Amino acid sequence: MANVKETMLRIAGCAVSVKRAGQGPPLLFLHGGGGAARWLPFMGGLAERFDVIVPEHPSFGRSETPEWLDTIGDLAFFYLDFIGELGLERVHLVGNSMGGWIAAELAVRSTHDLASLTLIAPAGIHVKGVPMADIFLMSYEQLTRNMFADPTVADVVLSLPVSEEEQDLRLKNALAVAKLCWQPRLHNPHLAKWLHRIDVPTLICWGDSDKLLPPAYGPAFRDLIPGSRLELFEHCGHLPHAECGAEFLRRLTGFIEGVRP
Repeated sequence: MANVKETMLRIAGCAVSVKRAGQGPPLLFLHGGGGAARWLPFMGGLAERFDVIVPEHPSFGRSETPEWLDTIGDLAFFYLDFIGELGLERVHLVGNSMGGWIAAELAVRSTHDLASLTLIAPAGIHVKGVPMADIFLMSYEQLTRNMFADPTVADVVLSLPVSEEEQDLRLKNALAVAKLCWQPRLHNPHLAKWLHRIDVPTLICWGDSDKLLPPAYGPAFRDLIPGSRLELFEHCGHLPHAECGAEFLRRLTGFIEGVRP
C-alpha cells in the first residue's frame, strides 16, 4: 500500500483537498464527476513508479466552492495554476470522463509543463449522430450500473457502506457536475476546433462497452489530436482504470515509458 498523504492546498484563492503518494515523475490525475474520495487500487499501482497527485476539483468533495467557478474552462485554468504553484515539470496528465475533458481543455491552452496526456473516455466534444447517455436522468444506482460492463463489479460498488458524510459529498459532486455540464450536455461546442493545438504524446483509452460515452467518441478524439493513439479495452465500460485496472496500468506505463525524456 502506498503511503498516501492528504493535505489541503490553497490555489487561486480556493482550498482544495489533495491526495499524494509515490516517487518518480509527477503524474496528475483528474477525476470524473463521481469525485475522488477514495484512493483506488490503480492509483496505488501508479504510485510504485510515479509521484501520483490526485486533487479533488474545486466544488467537489472536501474542496471549497470558489466564486470564480462557472465552466470546465475555469477548471483548466485552475489546474495550470495548480501545476505552477506546486512547481511541477514534465507532468504526465491523466483524466477520466469529466476529468479528461478538463485535461483536454488544459492542453489546448498550454502544454508547456506537460510530458504526456492520457484521456480516459473523456467528455468534451459532440459527435453528430452519436448520442451520449443522459446521466442527469439516472439514479445513482442506474448510473453506477451503466459505468461497468461487468454487472458484478457494479454490485460490489453498490454494496459498499456509505457514511452520512459520503452521502453529502455525493450530492455536492452531483450539483457541481450539473452546474458545469448541464448545458450544453457534457461538451464544449468550441473544444473540437482547438484540439489540434495539443502537441504532446497523447493516449486515448476507451472501454468497448461504454454505455455512457459511446466508443465511437474514441476515434473522433484520435482524429482531432495530432499523433494521438487510441486504445480500446475489451469487455470494459466507462472506467477502464477501475474495471480493467491491471491492463490499464500495463498500457499506461508502457505508453509513458515510450515518451522521450
